[in-house]
Amino acid sequence: MPFQVEHELHRRRFGRNLGLGLTLVGFVGIVFALTVVKVTRGDPMQGFDHVARPEMATTTTGANP
Repeated sequence: MPFQVEHELHRRRFGRNLGLGLTLVGFVGIVFALTVVKVTRGDPMQGFDHVARPEMATTTTGANP
C-alpha cells in the first residue's frame, strides 16, 4: 500500500520521460548500426591530418570543364 497517492502530474511526466528515453535509445541504436555498417564494409577511413594525400587530389585533363 503506497503511503501517498500518486499525483496525476507524475503520471504525465513519467509518460513524457518514457517517450524521450525511447527516442534517445532509438537514436543511439541508429548511430550504432551506421557505425557497425561503416566498419564492416571496410571503407577506407582517413582522418584530417594536415598532410597532402595524392589519392585525394583531383586531376583535370584537357580543356573540358
